[in-house]
Amino acid sequence: MENTGWADERFGAVADAFSRNFAEYGELGAAVTVFVGGRKVVDLWGGVADERSGRPWDEDTVVPVFSCAKGLVSICAHLLAQEGRLDLDAPVGRYWPEFARGGKETITPRMVLGHRAGLPVLDRVLSFEEIVEWTPVVRAIEEQEPLWEPGRDHEYHGHVFGFLIGEVIRRITGLTPGPYFRKVIGDELGLRTWIGLPPDEVGHLARLVEAGGRPAMPDPESLIMRMVTMNGALAFPGLEEPHGWNDPALLGAELPGAGAVSSASGLAALYAAAVTGVNGSTRLLTPDTVTDAVRELSSGVSWSGFPDLGARWGSGFLLDAPRFRPMLGRRSFGNDGAGGQFAFGDDEFGVGFGYVANRMIGHGDARAGRLIAAVRECLTGE
Repeated sequence: MENTGWADERFGAVADAFSRNFAEYGELGAAVTVFVGGRKVVDLWGGVADERSGRPWDEDTVVPVFSCAKGLVSICAHLLAQEGRLDLDAPVGRYWPEFARGGKETITPRMVLGHRAGLPVLDRVLSFEEIVEWTPVVRAIEEQEPLWEPGRDHEYHGHVFGFLIGEVIRRITGLTPGPYFRKVIGDELGLRTWIGLPPDEVGHLARLVEAGGRPAMPDPESLIMRMVTMNGALAFPGLEEPHGWNDPALLGAELPGAGAVSSASGLAALYAAAVTGVNGSTRLLTPDTVTDAVRELSSGVSWSGFPDLGARWGSGFLLDAPRFRPMLGRRSFGNDGAGGQFAFGDDEFGVGFGYVANRMIGHGDARAGRLIAAVRECLTGE
């Protein structure tokens, strides 16, 4: 496959790895962007955005990036903390009084960011229409009792993560996280990244397809399926309408835990802005804020007994984890998405990285890892 776009000569290995992903991993359509020191050094795309029509992937193509959304929400939370408007270690009830009941009185935003709040799923079964209204989810969170003593254990918080931190953001700023992200970051930087895709961008969407051979999904009543489908209201792994991840009605909704839509360039520029600034702008997150974000909070076997795959969590972000998601080092932080998408930043190396694709292979597949390894080789010679 012939790459479209460009890469600085120093980063030719990234372009080579991108091409090999098509040849060796059956890539359908994909893009990768890398910033170093606030300057774009790789911007590549290729393949097919929509297999039905053969529409090619182009510079403006966007795709659902699932839990990469958590990175957007977490950067917003850390910005508010940096501004002194949010204390990540104060009770959530300080900002959202109705939350502080049913055993949730001691839960802090940091517990949520570290997947330690005891709220990975909700008991209440909500319809799709209720979920996209926002307020019914907030009420369900208020009524929910933790599944374990908050702070004692961890379990991935799926969609609840985004709604809970998102409501804290709304209580402080008056805006839910999608509009707040666009106001303070997305619009300022011109990012092709949204929580809630605008209708006029639907024509730029890549269409997701399932790769063959993906493992069978667990029972719908299992914790993990309740987590990713919000008790069955959202389709997974189903992709089609209604309420699948190719459905514009779902992608246009505000699902801040797993519903972002972005280009690779949008994600890379976001993390570059966070760690270095872009095109001469001041970095969004100070070194002290990054130090706070990358302190490990959770790892190992989860509360439900989900095995230790090597993942490490800081405050809202995956951290560098050689067995699970190798990045560049101790200052790396990011988030991945269910289809294999991944984005991260690192202020030691000055890197912002974003990779997106429309053939869904899954968490931890080799495509993004090969690209990151090539970035590392270009930067360090190793």
